[in-house]
Order: sequence, then structure tokens, then C-alpha cells
Amino acid sequence: MEPSWIIAVAAVLALLVFLAARLAVRRRLGAGPAPAAPQLTPAERLRRGLLATRRKLAAQVDAALGSGAHDADVFRELVEALVAADVGVRAAEHLVGRVRARVGRASTDGAAVRRALREEVEAALAAEPPPAPAARPWVILVTGVNGVGKTTTVGKLAALHAAAGRRVLLVAADTFRAAAIEQLEVWARRTGADVVRQGPGASPAAVAFDGMKAALARNADVVLIDTAGRLHTRTNLMEELGKVRRVIAREVAGAPHETLLVLDATTGQNAVAQARTFAEAVGVTGIIVTKLDGTARGGVAIGVRQEIGVPLRYVGVGEGVEDLRPFDAHQFVVALLESDSTPNGS
Repeated sequence: MEPSWIIAVAAVLALLVFLAARLAVRRRLGAGPAPAAPQLTPAERLRRGLLATRRKLAAQVDAALGSGAHDADVFRELVEALVAADVGVRAAEHLVGRVRARVGRASTDGAAVRRALREEVEAALAAEPPPAPAARPWVILVTGVNGVGKTTTVGKLAALHAAAGRRVLLVAADTFRAAAIEQLEVWARRTGADVVRQGPGASPAAVAFDGMKAALARNADVVLIDTAGRLHTRTNLMEELGKVRRVIAREVAGAPHETLLVLDATTGQNAVAQARTFAEAVGVTGIIVTKLDGTARGGVAIGVRQEIGVPLRYVGVGEGVEDLRPFDAHQFVVALLESDSTPNGS
């Protein structure tokens, strides 16, 4: 038998716990449901994602235009501001040269320089929108080095196409990473897509072959092929990608219809070097820049477009599916160069 005082203390404690729980429930009921988080528009998501780059670039552009220096020094400092945002030296010099040619002796007018810079960057980034699927199946080869978010991007692309009412097939041809295969299966379940896979270490070309056969048999509208980002050497990687492309082309006429290269914005100018290598080796038709929300190097998107000449197709500004957006040059320039304090950016 427990002493009576222990039983009494236990009863009091139990009563206190019960009363505290009831009070918490009443408070929650009185407060009502928590307000829903406001839904951001695509432009707002992009602006939020480019916040770090915009603030850094804006501070340096403001410093250049407010320095009171002579014209030549102002433009030199403007080049330095763009380079600091990882636009790249050559691309920055080209853009600032065009700005200087436009404003001429009005270069001390900060509003005119800012306006000319925005317009020149937008013109440099302008491109036709991504092609709508015009064949069935529409085959998209997605490539890039490991760590750039390639497999996640494939999953998000699957979600975008599924939302448009298309039947999607995912092909797990990155057989050198077991995690990539498993990750793609998760995305297939999330998006309602089919998936074709083999075991880790299988031939990527063999998986691509199975994928093309399955796409034709299952009447897929869109096929997204995830490829390996690393082999023993860069030469081996490019040779393997070449095999995959040949298999795809042999099984489906005109395929791949798009070859998208995924780049990580946080790598800065290294992303430009990657883009150059892949563009020369596998005929890249579009660029996807990811992780723009995690860096102040968002200007690399401009550098890639200027240096490689391949259009930007999508940009990633967060972890959510809705944070992978089709690229819009005007929205991007506004998000990158328009001041936080002045809505019109003047």
C-alpha cells in the first residue's frame, strides 16, 4: 500500500494537468483557426528568391552611381558591381558598354543609367518561351553535375507537366546513385507519373531504351530522363550521355526534343564553365538555374545566357514545387534590379 500522502499528491498533480489541458484547449478555440499564409504570386516568389542578390547588387550600383566620380569611373564601378554578383567580367563589360552608349553624357543621371541597365539586361535575357510538347511522346533529357538539384528538378518538372494534364513518364537513368533512383520513385508517387528504373549500376543507355519502349507502350505525353552527373572522368560522362542520346534518337523520332542543363547558382562562375562543357558535348537547348534563393550570386544567370547563348527555361527559387518557374526575362530583371525602396526602380 502506498502512503496516503503520496496518493493525495498524485491526485492533485493529475488534477492540475487536466485543468492546464482544458485551459489550453479553450484558448485555442477562443483564438479560432490560425490565419492561412498569404499565397505569393510567381513574381513575388521570384522577388523573394532573388532578395540576397538584389540587395547586394543594389548597394553596389547605388554606391557606383552616388560616388560623384567622373563618367569613366562610374561605369567602371558599375562593371565591378555586376561582376560581384557573378555576372562575369565579359558579360558585365558588354552590358555596361551598351548602357554607356545609350545614356552618353547623361551618365550622371542615376535614374537614366538604372533604366538603361534594366532594359539592356532584359534584352540580353530575352528568348522564345519553352516549346510546348509538339510530339508524342515529348522527350526531355535532363543533365548536369551531381549536387545541382537535378533529380529534384526532374520531379518538379513532372509536377508542372502533370498539372497541365499530361501523362508523364520518369526514366531513372542516373544509375550511379541509388539515392537518385529512390528519389525519382518518390516524385513519381507525388505526381502520379510512371517510372522506369533498373538497379544501381545498370547501364544508363539500357534504362533509356526501356524508357522509350515504355513511353510508346503506355502512350506517355512527356518523358523526363534523369541522367548521371558524375563518372570516373568528364570524358566518360560525356560518352555515356552520348550513348543515351543515340538510344533515345533511335527509338523515338526527333528525340530528345529538349536537352535541359541544370546549374546551381551558388557555384557562381563555375556554373558558366559547366554550361560551356555540356553545351559543347550534348547540344543543350535550355538552362535551368536552381538555388537562386540561397545565394547572392544570382547574376550568374545573366552570365550563362551571355556566355553560352542558350536560353534560360526555368529558375528555381525555393524547395517547393511552385518555386520552379518558367523563366520570364521581364519578371527576372524586375526582381533582380528594381529597388526595394522605390517601386518603379527609379
